[in-house]
Amino acid sequence: MSKFKQDVQRWVVPQQIADPSEITWGRTLRLLWQYMSLRAMLWYRFGSWCKERRIPMIPGLVQRFLLRFFGLEIWIGAKIGGGLYIAHPVGTVIAVQEMGENCTIVASVTTGMRNEWAFPRIGNNVFIGAGARVLGGIQVGDGAVIGANAVVIHDVPPGATAVGVPAKVIKQAPVAQDALSVEDS
Repeated sequence: MSKFKQDVQRWVVPQQIADPSEITWGRTLRLLWQYMSLRAMLWYRFGSWCKERRIPMIPGLVQRFLLRFFGLEIWIGAKIGGGLYIAHPVGTVIAVQEMGENCTIVASVTTGMRNEWAFPRIGNNVFIGAGARVLGGIQVGDGAVIGANAVVIHDVPPGATAVGVPAKVIKQAPVAQDALSVEDS
């Protein structure tokens, strides 16, 4: 439930992480009503919770439900940190070995294997633009930015910006300790 609470914090003000005290039941219900993507995250977190507790059949049913009703294909039980923000879930595929906290995925993104059974590891505070592909057993560092329609098949260092087909690093910046700020009350 704590990871879903982090997901909700991203939806209060998407460019920031809201203060945990701002997350009330009423606000959470209003955000769930307004945003299909947040409803998809709730279902994903529920399916992962069931998988961790080895509850049979429910994780598979949730995965099929997510694909059918939200257009989101995501591995139930994948190691995905809290604060995942998927702006538009339709056409998005997330198959990762690991994904950090506070990642942003825009639309029609595919992460998964390439030529062998190896999946990407994505760090904290990573932004993946619309239509991007992140493929293979690669590492995307903390604070990296993947441009729209980029095809990433090599490691991306922390704080770097990668664009193109195949993606090349065009900008390398030092990683800020707190890439997303907490809104002051």
